[in-house]
Amino acid sequence: MPRGFNFLDLVCKESVKYSNLPERYIKRAGEQISWKTPRGLPNYLPRTVQRKKFNFSNHRPWTQEFAMENRRTIPFKRVPIEPIKKWSFFRGDKVEILTGKDKGKQGTVSLIFQERNWIHVEGLNTKMHTVMESKGFPGVNVLREQPLLVTEEVSLVDPSDMQPTEVEWRFTEEGEEVRVSLRTGRIIPIPTADQETIDYKLPKLYKPSVKDTKKVDVEKITFKPELKTFEMDIMDKMGINEDRVPKKVYWY
Repeated sequence: MPRGFNFLDLVCKESVKYSNLPERYIKRAGEQISWKTPRGLPNYLPRTVQRKKFNFSNHRPWTQEFAMENRRTIPFKRVPIEPIKKWSFFRGDKVEILTGKDKGKQGTVSLIFQERNWIHVEGLNTKMHTVMESKGFPGVNVLREQPLLVTEEVSLVDPSDMQPTEVEWRFTEEGEEVRVSLRTGRIIPIPTADQETIDYKLPKLYKPSVKDTKKVDVEKITFKPELKTFEMDIMDKMGINEDRVPKKVYWY
């Protein structure tokens, strides 16, 4: 890892967009710092001891489950991940599963985990899990969608004929970058579901609550910087005039 390690370099942009959270919060919630040079020490002694290798899975980097999976007592598991130059899958896309018990079935992409090249297909590739199991209660069985590798286990579906196809990114005459089916040559548009986050379906459908800051208040200028100290600013507002003559002092 480089000397200037940043946790956000490991988190993909898709996760940040889906979270609808500030990047500084994701960084503070996900990074694990054991020791950091306190403030006030000389600048030539900065040092930070933190974890630089993380295990990414179905849990988002800012969740408590992610922190539990990356405890210091758990060793790092190195997982080879094939680099993808241009991501071609988005939430709301129709895909066809190429392996497993649901091979040949088509479904809609519900979640994306770019850190592992994974996607979840709504209602397909599920596995039974038992939750809330205790000594006096047998628990409840629920079906959970399992991740699928985009490079090998799924294929994007061309909406023109609903058949699987490979895609390529190209530019239109207007300069817009679009996905094009290599089999039919038609453009595959990005679905509107890609704009969904944890908080709302679409930004234009979001209704501000009482605690949200209004746009008018954001545009107001509440502070004008001046060459005054805090005490001088208070005296001006209270109408106090400084008429005292400072006593002469000598350095020797």
